[in-house]
Amino acid sequence: MTESEAISYVYVYIDPRNYEEFYYGKGKGSRKDAHISMEGDSEKIKRIKAIQKEGLQPTIKVLAKGLTDQEALLVEKTLIWKLGKSLLNDSTGHFADKFRPHDTFHLDLSGFDFKNGLYYVNVGEGIHRCWDDCKDYGFLSAGQDRKWSDPIRTLMPGDIVVAYLKNKGYVGVGRVIQRALKPTEFKAHGIPLKPDDLKIPNIFENSDNEKSEYLVAVDWIQTVQADKAKWKPRSGLFTSQLIKASLQNQKVTREFLESEFGIDLRELLLQDQSSASGEVMDQTVKTITK
Repeated sequence: MTESEAISYVYVYIDPRNYEEFYYGKGKGSRKDAHISMEGDSEKIKRIKAIQKEGLQPTIKVLAKGLTDQEALLVEKTLIWKLGKSLLNDSTGHFADKFRPHDTFHLDLSGFDFKNGLYYVNVGEGIHRCWDDCKDYGFLSAGQDRKWSDPIRTLMPGDIVVAYLKNKGYVGVGRVIQRALKPTEFKAHGIPLKPDDLKIPNIFENSDNEKSEYLVAVDWIQTVQADKAKWKPRSGLFTSQLIKASLQNQKVTREFLESEFGIDLRELLLQDQSSASGEVMDQTVKTITK
């Protein structure tokens, strides 16, 4: 970083009548003073005009200096996030996805309170895959086009996945133990997967090109056969046509899964992830027989 690159700063506007901070911004040169002469009907301009009407001017102070543009954006966003709705900023600033949403302190959030996420995964039974193979050999898969395989390839070791069978229900809960691989690279219980081992050997189709199926290794915690899938009609349970979807905000579905599979999803997410190091481990398939 050169000296010329670190010329940005972050500033604050303060109401001299009550010393309330009401606007944060970033800029260079004289940018911090530009709002004083602006016209418009934004809440920020209205506040400035109200202060000036009383013969005063907003107090303007630089809070951080000598920053790169990206550093200034991050500092600005941090300050905006801290005061939230009490500010008159028109936007929430950059880096919004890096900050916890407001009004969520009563929740446990993936990526903030938990390192890993909780995801619904559509098994998508058909000519290229089936639930029995997924269950018996410890994986979930998707492919035959990048638009299908890309979502499964974003799953990370330690993520908790819940498998769903269309028109049937939820059939398994497990922990990802390795990122997705092509079938020719995948090992089940440490042994390379072979077409002759599978009910649906077509999973190997296109494995030499970008349309390949991708298999993410899963250590199944609880599974059931397809005819024992967990579902309750007209109950508001979550389902989707997507390959992968977050269950973060699906309270009804999470409670249903915990009850039906006898698990505590929060505890699963809190468990030490050192065993999910990215290497395929021996997997024990636990099948509910009830």
